[in-house]
Amino acid sequence: MIASILHGRWPLPASWRLTAGQVPTTPSSGSSCTGIQVRDLWVERQGRTLVDRANLDLEPGNVHALVGPNGAGKSTLLSVLAGETRQNHGQVTWSGRPLDDWCPNALARCRAVLPQEAVVTFPLTAWEVAKMGRLPHRTPEQDTPIVHECLKRAGVLHLSGRDYRSLSGGERQRVQMARVMAQVYETGPQRPGVLLLDEPTSALDVRHQLRLMELLRTDAARGRAILVVLHDLNLAAAFADRITILEGGRVADSGAPRDVLVPATIRRVWGVDCVVETDTHTQCPWVRLRYGASKPHCELESLP
Repeated sequence: MIASILHGRWPLPASWRLTAGQVPTTPSSGSSCTGIQVRDLWVERQGRTLVDRANLDLEPGNVHALVGPNGAGKSTLLSVLAGETRQNHGQVTWSGRPLDDWCPNALARCRAVLPQEAVVTFPLTAWEVAKMGRLPHRTPEQDTPIVHECLKRAGVLHLSGRDYRSLSGGERQRVQMARVMAQVYETGPQRPGVLLLDEPTSALDVRHQLRLMELLRTDAARGRAILVVLHDLNLAAAFADRITILEGGRVADSGAPRDVLVPATIRRVWGVDCVVETDTHTQCPWVRLRYGASKPHCELESLP
């Protein structure tokens, strides 16, 4: 009954109309556009513009990093893609169709969101939190091995029986990573999926930051489109295929890491002086801040 109500209100595309027990599918990767396209997006709240005419392309198989100063509109943009915030103007499409045209239940099978902070007040174990990612699928016979694999990949299988509330911030973040991986587990080249992650490395130590970013690269290689909000420019440079810089809600630049991470842009957007070198091992750009150097020509009060 619930499914019929949902599908009656939000038309389910023919490729997603399921028979009993059938695994949901999304448009094939051979279609004209299988990723997310953001066009002329504008979000305003209480008279303040949060996102200003932004354009973004999120393609399957790529890690796309969203960077910018505090208050630049990164979380707001991600929230629109997650369906949690409504835009005032512009359009967001997934596989060539507006997001509003898709059945929310079907979207939940291929789009997973990792917020900055996920609050759990109930006495749930780490296993139960990770298993929440399987709720849209209704496949109880498959859930146990999937959750087991995702917890293992996130490096927290040994925490399965622990009360989630007793875990450290970094451990919780890794359990949440297992949850979103479990949610989009069935997606791949023939059923594109999306991961939207808001500062997933904020509570992690250096080793686990690298491990998480390696997980994202692996998931991208499996045909998923990944948008990750980061503050560490060097992590973005090392692991992202594309970087979009937001400044005051606007796209300041977007492209390959070596094209957008240049001293002049970093100095203008963040108000810090730096040197951008090339890592001799990875050939990725490496941003080295000039600590102790004379301050750039900007007023400290204007910095967020």
